[in-house]
Amino acid sequence: MAQKKRGILIVNLGSPKKLTVRSVRRFLREFLSDPRVVNLPRSLWWVILNFFILPFRPRKSKAAYAEVWTERGSPLTFLTQDLTDKVAAHYQDNPHTTVAMAMSYGAPSLISQLRKLKKAQCEQITIVPLYPQYSSTTTASVFDAVATELMQWRYIPELHFISDYHQHTLYIGAIADSIQKTWSEQGAGELLLMSFHGLPDVLTKKGDPYYYQCLKTVELIAKKLNLKDDKWRVVFQSRFGKAKWLQPYCIETLMALPEEGFKKIDIICPGFAIDCLETLEEINMTNKEIFLEAGGEQYRYIPCLNDSGANVQVLVDLIENKAN
Repeated sequence: MAQKKRGILIVNLGSPKKLTVRSVRRFLREFLSDPRVVNLPRSLWWVILNFFILPFRPRKSKAAYAEVWTERGSPLTFLTQDLTDKVAAHYQDNPHTTVAMAMSYGAPSLISQLRKLKKAQCEQITIVPLYPQYSSTTTASVFDAVATELMQWRYIPELHFISDYHQHTLYIGAIADSIQKTWSEQGAGELLLMSFHGLPDVLTKKGDPYYYQCLKTVELIAKKLNLKDDKWRVVFQSRFGKAKWLQPYCIETLMALPEEGFKKIDIICPGFAIDCLETLEEINMTNKEIFLEAGGEQYRYIPCLNDSGANVQVLVDLIENKAN
């Protein structure tokens, strides 16, 4: 029996194409126009977005991106490409498998990459969103885009969609190994913070499993490291607006820790497969300053898995076993 042509699409959030206010505004418009991302009535949000956010936010965001921008551009973009290339190298001896990268917002677009797989006559497509924990604001948005595109196709290929991998054994092991490697080389801090992107609290009440999957992830990482309960905490970052978001908040925790006696901390972001603006600028720069100004003495950020061999193994195992 002939082997099916298979397409593998590794999907991340996206980033501005250029370090310009115009490019950042274009990216933010696309990102913040997604109803999965902002759960407000469309007419109300349209006014807020176009009159209160897009005229001002792009310039501020550009300044933040400038802190992490490199000669290769946005870290999220080129690190995702590097990871994709290494996954592709794993399949280089298999002419029936095509591996590609796509972004939900920005380039290369999810739609354009799906159409490339269609042109390659792929009979089976595996979608791998780089979000270990499922959220309606991220993973579901990827699914929406895939489903909307496939609705236009005459032939629908066999579809495999990785909804999450928050408790995948290799993923947990890779995160724990990364932490342990840092500690063995540089010594451990007094407390380990595991920080995740925050979400409005109301989404959990509506059935989004993200919060509980984050808690399961940190529980498994702590267990893998044999950490006592007083040696680690989970926090949530990137709160926006006045509504109640998932708690405890990262910034408030960082400000309080020195008074509690924790002046040397390590922080890692297990909800991000790839380092990006949030991890490199917000967590490793802005929040570091907040902690040190509050009386902290040592703040060490442990990077994401990025294009490491361990992350490649995680994705290949997911692709081959469709396991969560």
